[in-house]
Amino acid sequence: MTELELENPEASISYECFVKMWDQHLFQIVNKNRCLLDVSPSTSLIQRIRNMFIQVQETPNPATLKFIPGKMIMGKGKGTLDFGNFMSAKRSPLAMELFRINGIKSVFFGEDYVTITKQREIDDWTLLKPEIFAVLMDYLQSEKPIINESEMLKGPEDTEIHPEDSDTVAMIKELLECRIKPMVQEDGGDVIYKGFLDGVVHLKMQGSCTGCPSSSVTLQSGIKNMLQFYVPEVKDVMEVKDEADDILDSAFDDLMGKIKVRPNPNEQSKE
Repeated sequence: MTELELENPEASISYECFVKMWDQHLFQIVNKNRCLLDVSPSTSLIQRIRNMFIQVQETPNPATLKFIPGKMIMGKGKGTLDFGNFMSAKRSPLAMELFRINGIKSVFFGEDYVTITKQREIDDWTLLKPEIFAVLMDYLQSEKPIINESEMLKGPEDTEIHPEDSDTVAMIKELLECRIKPMVQEDGGDVIYKGFLDGVVHLKMQGSCTGCPSSSVTLQSGIKNMLQFYVPEVKDVMEVKDEADDILDSAFDDLMGKIKVRPNPNEQSKE
């Protein structure tokens, strides 16, 4: 029988006892507030509440958190999806709901997690996390599709090996898919293969890797070293950004700059 250690080192309870105590606690909460909830306490409701514990993990990027809801998001072997802005979120109803939260910069879907990056102007996660929890819990309990059917992926497309790929490119893609991507995805991010030219592997960083202070270290010390070890033809690894990303980032910075320098009309009237 599994035991859970408490703050008091001399006290411990079995897992089964803990679950029973927690069920009783939930039952009391639901029973006490059933008029407000417009429901009667039931085992199914308690089970739904128990099943929706969302874990939160920090990532190497201080502006990004990894949320693990205990349910599949993309699904095993279906790759990842990156939503760098609200327009790209049209592919996913869940992503659109998350972008409606003030302060969200980008959303990233992995196999069984959601990575969220906050805007630079937001000091901490104190106000954001409760709203994110609410959206994830409500949406995932609704059983609505997470991704639009037309956008569902059969698997990672960037590392799919094509007949015209050289042996070197095929080896690079194989290493990315089997060794490098799983490592990066553990931290709530991903790397997308963009090409191999003149000995340089071009990669796009996604999720927690985007804007991460340690992303350059990950590229040079981690990914580059591994690729060069197995593929001698690789001379360097370079991070690339889509032109659309640069335009959006620039537009956002300009907008925030205008907001900051705009004078307060109340202060002007006092003068």
